[in-house]
Amino acid sequence: VPATATSAVPAPPATYEAALAELEALVVAMEAGQMPLEGLLTSYRRGSELLGYCRSCLEAVEQQVRVLENGQLRPWPA
Repeated sequence: VPATATSAVPAPPATYEAALAELEALVVAMEAGQMPLEGLLTSYRRGSELLGYCRSCLEAVEQQVRVLENGQLRPWPA
């Protein structure tokens, strides 16, 4: 959900899935082309924060997999 310039700082997402869902909603809203310029900027900033959060979650999981695989990150079986 896009935030406005006067709203409080959004809370960090509770989970990776919540962050991804919010990010997808932001993209849809931004692509609709109905947002004012200030709303686009705020949404872009929030999207950037969410993207960083998702990346850090994925990196943490990748590190856990490396530990489980004795330092080797193996390809996912198809």
